[in-house]
Amino acid sequence: MSVEHVQMRARLDLEAPNQARLSNALLGGRDNYTADRNLVERLLRIAPEARAVAREHREWVGRVLRMLTVQRRVDQFLDLGAGLPTADNTHQIVQRTNAEAKVFYVDNDPIVLAHGRALLEENELTHVAEADLTDPAAALASPVLTRHLDLTRPVALMMCDVVHHITDDATALGVVRGWLDALPTGSYLVLTHHFDPEDGGEPSALAHRLDRELRDTPLATAHRGRDQIDGFLAGLTRVPPGLVPLHDWWPDGPRFSPLAPMNHTVVGVVAYKS
Repeated sequence: MSVEHVQMRARLDLEAPNQARLSNALLGGRDNYTADRNLVERLLRIAPEARAVAREHREWVGRVLRMLTVQRRVDQFLDLGAGLPTADNTHQIVQRTNAEAKVFYVDNDPIVLAHGRALLEENELTHVAEADLTDPAAALASPVLTRHLDLTRPVALMMCDVVHHITDDATALGVVRGWLDALPTGSYLVLTHHFDPEDGGEPSALAHRLDRELRDTPLATAHRGRDQIDGFLAGLTRVPPGLVPLHDWWPDGPRFSPLAPMNHTVVGVVAYKS
């Protein structure tokens, strides 16, 4: 057994749920384990619409990527906490429109890294960097990014479904600002975040219950209020319609299903660094 394999096994904990595998399970994938599926069942008891909201999130990411590639002519994408491959990954969406677009996945999950590297062996414009997204300076110093990412040109920084898992407010703000400060003018932040409407209504009560349910797991999350999420966007110009629930951000067509409380507990925004 190689040293690399031993190190990877040491980092794996298949007895505890994992963000990448949990998302995979919610989306109906097969790259997950009993611990992940058990947590999915707990979430579904609280919010039966959790699978639909996970799909809504993927659809939102697709809309944003198409907009940035086609309308804004962005051709470098930095996807933090990329997770396991899905039916339509970042590189597939953007490279359908621009075959020369570069995509950089950043993750430190050994299963994600193994899947990503196997999938992308023959794609010279898509790279996987092993790094901790909570340490922007160290991640940007990784050999993959220093060799291939051009920080003199605009980058789309994707922080989708990751910042709310940094539960300390000051740390979360420092991570977001650390990445943004390293990017050149003309770059974009693509952010989704778990949201607490703070109105005492059903979505707010659900946000608090979800935080309690996940508090003692590796997937602890913080549903933040609008002012806190706005703080991540200081100095940026928002692409209309701004910070809104995912279903209100450029929907593809009419809505055929009624909205549930959980649909109002995830927001997204695209913002421009001028």
